[in-house]
Amino acid sequence: MSERVPRFTKDQIGTSAVRFPSGIPMPSMTDASVDPYIKTRVPKEVLVEGLLFGPQETGPFPGLILLHEAWGLTAQIKDLGGRLAQEGYMVLIPNLYSRQGGMVTANAEIAQALAERVKEADLMQDLNSACEFLNSRDHVIRNVHGVVGFGLGGSLAIRFACLRKRLRGAVAFYGLPPNLPEGLRDLACPLLYHQAGADTQVPADSAERLKQAATAAGKQVDIRTYAGAPHAFMNETRPDSYRPEAAHDAFETTIQFLKDHVK
Repeated sequence: MSERVPRFTKDQIGTSAVRFPSGIPMPSMTDASVDPYIKTRVPKEVLVEGLLFGPQETGPFPGLILLHEAWGLTAQIKDLGGRLAQEGYMVLIPNLYSRQGGMVTANAEIAQALAERVKEADLMQDLNSACEFLNSRDHVIRNVHGVVGFGLGGSLAIRFACLRKRLRGAVAFYGLPPNLPEGLRDLACPLLYHQAGADTQVPADSAERLKQAATAAGKQVDIRTYAGAPHAFMNETRPDSYRPEAAHDAFETTIQFLKDHVK
């Protein structure tokens, strides 16, 4: 069987650094053009920093929010942003550590400390504003958004899918599910959960409890388990945990899920 070819090549994908306010109405291009002080005024609101990847064609395209692991907004997650953009999405990667200076680390202890320091309520507000930022872009289809997260970002993707009622789909890679069964009561869209079969960071029964909670709540949850794969099996920069075959299968399953639900 021939390998699937992405809709766009790497050369057709553009990227830009973005900043947007959290928790307030998103300023329009018109607002900026008529405000002579916009470049010099110190904002009172928290500003979320991030990267935006997307095809350089006019579009418009569906939007994706991509959520990084505890390591921060690394080169590996940027590469994933580009790969998802090649499939025909505008991909926004918000820096989940914007309120902590946007740190990136390769040290496990520092990563754990950063992840423990974030406040979920703040991040949910930031992610909601990320969707509104996408809605303010002319080349993004309004309110046709999905969320994809890894590790820390995977946990947040599930929680955000229970908060943002207008999401079309959510994908979580080896994240810790919310308190069950109550945690899925407000799930607003289909969820694809990738379980690492040999995960030592997420309880082994999490996927089964997630399945039972989804059945009880009448929610659409698809669970894929990769036998023998450790936590972070998608991260090719970590040779101790990377599993190429599982990573390939999980990525292709994700692309099909997004095609079915977000497009």
